[in-house]
Amino acid sequence: MADHYFSAEPTSADVRRTVTARIWGKEYSFTTATGVFSRDRLDLGTSILLREVPPPAGERTVLDLGSGYGPIAVALAVEAPEAQVWAVDVNTRAVELTAENAKTAGVADRVHPVLTDGVPDDLRFDEIWSNPAIHIGKPELHKMLLHWLARLAPDGVAWLVVGKNLGADSLQKWLGEQGYPCVRMASAKGFRVLKVTATNEAASTS
Repeated sequence: MADHYFSAEPTSADVRRTVTARIWGKEYSFTTATGVFSRDRLDLGTSILLREVPPPAGERTVLDLGSGYGPIAVALAVEAPEAQVWAVDVNTRAVELTAENAKTAGVADRVHPVLTDGVPDDLRFDEIWSNPAIHIGKPELHKMLLHWLARLAPDGVAWLVVGKNLGADSLQKWLGEQGYPCVRMASAKGFRVLKVTATNEAASTS
């Protein structure tokens, strides 16, 4: 069976390459590999998210949910020098690559690449950034989002980018129904950038 980027342990040969990307006006060089999401380039959805939403400022605790090889996590740490950035993925190769790319960018002290069970239980996030893995299926996607959105601080926000043809509009409606106000902040090249606000009881009382 072929690997998916959401496979926990990729079985494909670990063939590495370098991709470049320009994020918030800075040039980056990332190491990628087979078995991780969008190994050949910065994917379009992520590039739109990073283009449409400015980086956080100040002392923040931020989560990159589904980090892949770490472009979001690394760029967040570079742009927000007071932030602690947690990069979560189910894919062990992705976690390793994020650590390598954070080291290359000089932010390894503030980027924490971990598997999904590696985040301390009491940690709360001021922001969540994600190009979520829609292809895991709606039930698993909903379960994942509810789990992590509940970890937002009371005034926290989540920034999501989702393809319109992959259910962005229905997801926006569903999030509102779960008690997470969700508004579309931008729309470009078939993608929606969604802002989700932590005002529900789960996030406020956790």
